[in-house]
Amino acid sequence: MRIVVSEFTSLDGVVQAPGGPEEDTDGGFAHGGWSMPHFDPEVLGGAVDALMGETEALLFGARTWRTMAAAWPERGGDGDEFTDRMNSIPKHVASRTLTPADLTWQGSHLLPADDAIGAVRALRERGGAGDGGVLQVMGSASLATQLAGHDLVDEYQLALNPVLLGGGKRVFPADGRARPLELVSATTSPTGVLVCRYRVLRDGAAPGRA
Repeated sequence: MRIVVSEFTSLDGVVQAPGGPEEDTDGGFAHGGWSMPHFDPEVLGGAVDALMGETEALLFGARTWRTMAAAWPERGGDGDEFTDRMNSIPKHVASRTLTPADLTWQGSHLLPADDAIGAVRALRERGGAGDGGVLQVMGSASLATQLAGHDLVDEYQLALNPVLLGGGKRVFPADGRARPLELVSATTSPTGVLVCRYRVLRDGAAPGRA
């Protein structure tokens, strides 16, 4: 399986609370919901749908899982394919605070708290590198950063929004190490969002040879 990190991000790299004011106020973050004015259903919505079509399972940190689990089950039964897939697809959750009894959202499974990274590595390697579908990370900034630090991210799908937020949670490691990427695709929405798909280059691979 390929691990693809999917994020809404500001131009200064902030991914915190794109969907609503109360989504994540850690650190006094006061701009929750900043991505919503820039969302368009055709380009950005189409990119989200296309990635979900490749996705075999989802991977969440605890906060993002709670946010999603509070919203998506209530949307079921309306015949929308994306909603139905969100509710039925396997969901792996990395958390030291949630218990199996908390995971009431259909298809949710708790990764071992003492080795979540090892469990993710096993999921990624299942079926052989590159042979499976996508294990998609939605939001979950802390988890996504840790995965990148352990060389477990294969691709990024970033929706670059035309806004500067001045501070907040980011999704990339700040360890001083360079990690080359290859641009796979880029599309601009009518609202000014640049939707980019990047492949992580490994072992000195040149673009086009990852």
